[in-house]
Amino acid sequence: MPPFDVPEGDPFGPHNLPYGVFSPPGSSERTVGVRLGDHVLDAGAAAHALGSPYASLLARPTLNPLLAAGRTAWSDVRRALTAWVTVPAHRETVEPLFHPLSEVTLHLPFEVADYVDFYASENHARNVGRIFRPDAADSLTPNWKHLPIGYHGRSGTVVVSGADVVRPSGQRKAPADAAPVFGPSVRLDIEAEVGFVVGVPSERGRPVPLGDFRDHVFGLCLLNDWSARDVQAWEYVPLGPFLGKSFATSVSAWITPLDALDEARVAPPERTHELLPYLDDAGEEPGGYDLRITVTINGHTVSEPPFSTMYWTAAQQLAHTTVNGASLRTGDLYGSGTVSGPAERERGSLLELTWNGRDPLELPDGKRTFLEDGDVVTLSAWAPGPDGVRVGLGEVTGRVVPAV
Repeated sequence: MPPFDVPEGDPFGPHNLPYGVFSPPGSSERTVGVRLGDHVLDAGAAAHALGSPYASLLARPTLNPLLAAGRTAWSDVRRALTAWVTVPAHRETVEPLFHPLSEVTLHLPFEVADYVDFYASENHARNVGRIFRPDAADSLTPNWKHLPIGYHGRSGTVVVSGADVVRPSGQRKAPADAAPVFGPSVRLDIEAEVGFVVGVPSERGRPVPLGDFRDHVFGLCLLNDWSARDVQAWEYVPLGPFLGKSFATSVSAWITPLDALDEARVAPPERTHELLPYLDDAGEEPGGYDLRITVTINGHTVSEPPFSTMYWTAAQQLAHTTVNGASLRTGDLYGSGTVSGPAERERGSLLELTWNGRDPLELPDGKRTFLEDGDVVTLSAWAPGPDGVRVGLGEVTGRVVPAV
C-alpha cells in the first residue's frame, strides 16, 4: 500500500505525525523521521526537497535541535509536514522519501538531559499506602495533596523501546532477615507512565509558571520506569529511590507533539485541598490528558490505566520542578509517575495488581507476582482526536533478561 493511502481511522494518520529518529535500511546514519501509518517519512530529506527553512533542524541525528527551536518552529514544521503528506501536489516529491516502518531501525529520539520521576496518581499513592502502611489513619502522606512528589533519576539509563532490560542486582533485606544479602532482584516490577519532553530551556533562578507549560514542553511519550521493589524497599529510607530505579527507564521511539493532543485535554480530578498560588491551575486551560493505556505481559492484557485520573498535571509538575530556581534543559524528561485508576484492572504496577505478591496474576503461561526472565512488557495507548479519530501513541516494550 502506498504510504499516503493510510486507512481511514488509522491512529497514526496525518492528524498525528509523531517524531522519531531512524536509520534507513542498510545504513547506520540517523535522521529525524515522522510516522504516517506504517511508514516513516525522512523529514529532513523532505524539507530539503521542498525548500523548507527548517531543513537544518530536521536533517539531524537527534530531535534536540528541533526541541530547542521553540513553539513557533514546532507549529510551522507541523503545519508543513501536514501539507507534505496530504496535499496531492507534493506527492511526487515526497513519496520516494518514505520507508516502511518494518524496515527501519528506530533509535532513542532525543538526547536526554535530566530525568525526573513523579508520583502523581492518587489511586496509586493510596494503594501503596494501604500496602505498606495498613494501619495508618490516612494512606496518603501529609504532603501529598500539597505538592507533586518526585525524585531525580538517571538520564544515562533511559533506553528506547525494544531494548532488553537486564535484571538488576543489589542489596535486599526482608523484614525477618537478620542481615541484607546481595543478588539479582526477585521483585522486578513495571511502572506504566507518561513521559514529557522539554524543548525550550529556562534560565536558572527563574521559575516556569503554569501558563508557560506549552512554551517549554514539546510533546509526550509512553514510559516504563522499571522498578526493583526489593532493592528499593531496603535502600529508600531516608533519601528515597536509588539503585532500585536507576538501572533502566524505557521510552517510546515516537514523541507525540502536544499540538496533536488538543482534543484529548481534560480537567484533572477535583482538588480537595487549597493549592499554593504557583500550583493553582483553576484559571488555566485544562491540564489533564485523556490517554487510554494498555499494559500487556507476553501479549496478555493485565491492566488498562486511565491517564485522565492523574491528580497532578504535567504543567504543575513542571512548575514545581522549577519553583526553587532549577533550570530546564533541552532534552529534559520527566515521568508522570505510575498511572493507576480506581478499578483493580486499572492499576499500573505489579505491586498493586498483585497487592505486593499476595494475589498472583493468572497469565496463559503461568502465575506472576513479579516479572520473570524472558517476560516481555508492552505499553500502548491512544487518545481522542479530531472528528472521533484516535491519536495513537508509540508503544514502549522491553524484555527482561537475566542478571549478568
